Amino acid sequence: MSTLDVRADLFDAPLPPTPIDVPFDFDVAIVGLGYVGLPTALAYHAGGSRVLALDASSRRLRTIAARGADLIAPDRERLDIALHAPAAFRLTGDARELARASAIVVCVPTPVDARQVPDLTALRAACATVVATARPGQLIMLTSTTYVGCTHDLVEQPLRERGMQIGRDVFVTFSAERIDPGNVGFAQEVVPRVVGGATPECEEEGARLLSRYTASVHRVSSLATAEMTKLLENTFRAVNIALANEFADICGALDVPVTEVIEAASTKPYGFMAFYPGPGVGGHCIPCDPHYLLWQLKSLHVDTGVITEAMTRIAARPRRVVERIRDVLGRAGKGTLGARILLVGVTYKPDVADLRESPALEIMDLLIDLGAEVQFTDTHAPHIRLGSGRERDSLADPGAFHPDVVLVHTRHHDSDLAWLEADTVVVDGTYRSADITGRVLL
Repeated sequence: MSTLDVRADLFDAPLPPTPIDVPFDFDVAIVGLGYVGLPTALAYHAGGSRVLALDASSRRLRTIAARGADLIAPDRERLDIALHAPAAFRLTGDARELARASAIVVCVPTPVDARQVPDLTALRAACATVVATARPGQLIMLTSTTYVGCTHDLVEQPLRERGMQIGRDVFVTFSAERIDPGNVGFAQEVVPRVVGGATPECEEEGARLLSRYTASVHRVSSLATAEMTKLLENTFRAVNIALANEFADICGALDVPVTEVIEAASTKPYGFMAFYPGPGVGGHCIPCDPHYLLWQLKSLHVDTGVITEAMTRIAARPRRVVERIRDVLGRAGKGTLGARILLVGVTYKPDVADLRESPALEIMDLLIDLGAEVQFTDTHAPHIRLGSGRERDSLADPGAFHPDVVLVHTRHHDSDLAWLEADTVVVDGTYRSADITGRVLL
């Protein structure tokens, strides 16, 4: 059966149980084909591995088979090649096929709920499935960001309870993904990967698997060290983004151009790393990952004042944007009630279609609640659903909306702002749209 088939039975065809002595048909199975899993599967395939690509959503599988997934250009090319090689790249929705793969890599989402509490629903389900189907000789690797000790709790210990010896019968590792969606400058092959294992033998097998497609693997002494490494990476970013936003407010109060300050500080070749302010933080990492650490440490009564304050400031940033828009309207002698407000770009970062945790969604809801008429234009998001349940379509002719205020939230490279009139009030949430006449900074 061809990988390109998109009939209903493509992902549901029954398979007989795989005997433990049958050789593996695939070098690696990827569990979860989202913004991390699909590029990972394609990277392994491009590196010469036979890949089994598994997702629980038949809709997602059909989107991928129809080449409709949101991917950077190099990965779109890889997908086209992979879909023409069904013997080496198989899409499936049948978890029983995991027994056919020598290694299993779990790449499912690990979000937080409305109270910033980790939601492990998808990860628990994926790990339970992997454990249930595991057979001797397999390597199991978690890449989803989570709390320290999660790989032990959800994979290592359940496998032991099945009677398997870790490091001999099966191998358990953790290596967090390092994918920057939409960024073609950091291909997976050149970004080092950190790996830790439940035993030295597990670590060795994990490094061998990663070496199938990446040039550099950094080994650490344990699963917990590898898990904490990912939490540090994104918590570091969160704290520094919160600081950059605060400096933007400080520079605004003192009438100093914050972007120029950051660029000047960046000339120092040591001890400084540039972070830029913006309308908020979105995506699957920074708004979520530090909360896994805070959630775990709360029960241990560990002081996390810096991280807690940074995450509080990040969560409050969309309200700060709304306050700024109200201030701009007030200076023009207008109120929020009845004001026509247009957002340029609503995805969480440029050149992706990802709306997860995008500050734009909260900003729009807050402005609508204040009585404003709010619309958006975005070449990567034709339709959105806000947290309130309200829905909006991207305006094909934003100029015809005649907004009182335009908020530049996300500026894609293909964004055409020629429709902006010279006297349009523009609030630049990116701090980088110096080419717009009459803009005011957030």
